[in-house]
Amino acid sequence: MLTFTNTKRLLAIAAVALLSLSVAAQDDDILHPEEAYRYAVSDTGSALEIDWAIEEGYYLYRQKLSFKSNTASVQFGNFELPQGLPHEDEFFGAQQVYRDRFFVTIPYTIIGERPASMQVEVKSQGCADIGICYPPQTWTSDVRLISASTTPATKLTLGNSIGSSEFLPVDEAFKPVLIVRDGNTIDVAFQVTPGYYLYKDKLSVSSESTQAQLGQLELPAGEKKVDEWFGEMEVYHDDVFALLPIARAAPDAMDLTVAVAYQGCADGGLCYPPQVRDLTVALPAVATVTSFPAATTAAAAAPVSEQAKLAQLISGSSIYLVIATFFGAGLLLAFTPCVLPMVPILSGIIAGEGDDVSSARGFSLALSYVMGMALIYTGAGIVAAAIGVQLQAVFNAPWVLILFSGLFVVLAMGMFGLFELQMPSSLQSRLATISGNQKTGTVVGAFVMGALSSLIVTACVAPPLVATLTVIGQSGDMLRGGTALFALSLGMGAPLLIVGASAGKLLPKVGPWMVAVKNAFGFMMLGLAIWMLSRILADEITLALWGVLTLMAGVFLGGLTTITVESGGSAKLGKGFGLIAVIYGAVMLLGSLSGGHNPLQPLAGISLGNGATVATTHELEFRRIKTVADLDRALLDASRQGKTTMLDFYADWCVSCKEMEAYTFTDADVQQTLSNTVLLQADVTANDDQDQELLQHFGVFGPPTIILFGADGQQRNGYEVVGYMKAEAFSAHLKQAFSANATTTANADTTI
Repeated sequence: MLTFTNTKRLLAIAAVALLSLSVAAQDDDILHPEEAYRYAVSDTGSALEIDWAIEEGYYLYRQKLSFKSNTASVQFGNFELPQGLPHEDEFFGAQQVYRDRFFVTIPYTIIGERPASMQVEVKSQGCADIGICYPPQTWTSDVRLISASTTPATKLTLGNSIGSSEFLPVDEAFKPVLIVRDGNTIDVAFQVTPGYYLYKDKLSVSSESTQAQLGQLELPAGEKKVDEWFGEMEVYHDDVFALLPIARAAPDAMDLTVAVAYQGCADGGLCYPPQVRDLTVALPAVATVTSFPAATTAAAAAPVSEQAKLAQLISGSSIYLVIATFFGAGLLLAFTPCVLPMVPILSGIIAGEGDDVSSARGFSLALSYVMGMALIYTGAGIVAAAIGVQLQAVFNAPWVLILFSGLFVVLAMGMFGLFELQMPSSLQSRLATISGNQKTGTVVGAFVMGALSSLIVTACVAPPLVATLTVIGQSGDMLRGGTALFALSLGMGAPLLIVGASAGKLLPKVGPWMVAVKNAFGFMMLGLAIWMLSRILADEITLALWGVLTLMAGVFLGGLTTITVESGGSAKLGKGFGLIAVIYGAVMLLGSLSGGHNPLQPLAGISLGNGATVATTHELEFRRIKTVADLDRALLDASRQGKTTMLDFYADWCVSCKEMEAYTFTDADVQQTLSNTVLLQADVTANDDQDQELLQHFGVFGPPTIILFGADGQQRNGYEVVGYMKAEAFSAHLKQAFSANATTTANADTTI
């Protein structure tokens, strides 16, 4: 039923269409539809081939294009229109449109006697970029049919009043030939019939051979021609000889099949559809085989992800370069939210030593802690890559997080002086006898804490980690992969060694400052416990816990303590900062009760009473998928709509995932870039069989990892995002990935 709203919409479209035609009639720059949209129809004997040419600045709607046979004895079969370009339309919403040139093949069947000709009815609708839209157009073309046994394309008809004439079959107009020069070089030649020409930029070669690799086709300069279909082009009216170098895997004689692609036209106005011919040539044996520089191969244009570059560095570079590179990467990772919590853990261990911690003692504790982290991190990484287990998921199970959060709470209580943590005196005496005055028990404890921290705190995937796991998992080279992991771990631990070595200078020896420092480390331990529990608790509860912790820290700073005029400067500063902490903690508690979840915007969900709320951030809305089949269906739907796709691997225990959600996905430019993108999210928190299958489908080692797909449904290999990326860089990365051609990335490494 036609509703009032739909009637208004149709009237509006009709009014714009009439206005468009009125403007077109008054403006010589606006082309008539038959000039803006031109097509050529040819018969192959079993199908019609329709080649469209659209003027620059104009486009056709894919959904408005249809073809009908007006000849009763000729029935069209099923055909598929090619994918168009995504277009957000004022009247029709999300659409696919065609620009420049596209090609349609329509199979047909003959009922009864084959007619000499048939009539094709073409319906279309298009617009100009300046905002003028034409009303729906209907054109008819008479096409002369050839015998089904005749060579295709003997006679063609051009639509839109161009006329018709007799033309040669395409295989008579253009004859490709392969000529052997030597075992590493061939000529790709074209015999061009007078009155016809080939387009230079339509000539290309490819081969599926695993024994040879084609180089860059070296084409001569062509003639300049202003073409009615493509504009100014280079063409060949005479025979063409192009040099094609070949790199071979073996020197033995071999047969090589080359797919030669080309397209040409007749001077009389006919343009043939694109052609591909498979030609085989016998290459003689050679004395030596050759290889191409990276710049001459087709794969060289394909982008390579950061983790893939690091993986290549591990497997193909000097071991010293590997160590230096991954040590530097570890230094950078040391200042990420995943690794920074190690500082209060180590500081708490050092502070627990008492008032007389020397630099040597602090460094030995730090070294023990770092070695525990490095050895276990390296060993766990090797095992995980070798057997394909997602260890970071295992060690982020709720019971594990609760257990170690409880441990940090106990350590914090010790820092507040509620009890003393020390070994039994008998055991201390025995250890002291063995190792002199060294507190071996504490050194061993630091090693154990470092080992646990490596599995719990650093559960974020980063490109260097992915690169090492890739090398170990795919090549089995545990020595190089393990060395890279160990260097990475030492890089992450280097700042901790500095903290340990300076402990004797930074930590006061005696006096009330020592108590204040221990209290500070106690709050750090509690903050670490909340940070770990945030992976499994609701956001509102986590915000409430941060509020309580901040409020209590304000109390310890003296925010609720009475001061007098005679109070010292430190007391007044403590009062000021403490009062701020108390207020901020109360605000976070209030925000948690109103549904807030962001400590930086705790009042985001509070209503102001007039229907408005305190400023909120707009988050992306993802569609959850679970299996590979879910993904395939979603990609198919997105491709049909002409939309790109982003797949985000997420887990509740992944800190960098939440960073991406809070700081990157909320950015206005990022959201604008993703406006025509289907957003998919795979929650692999449970790490069940389906999660494992989806992870292994892409070679993903864990979240956060983002996979990008073009509007054609093909993965944009080399554009994967692993780990946290800032909004500005992420937006630029998306634009580059979605504008990339799938064919240039087809050979990229897909392991992430």
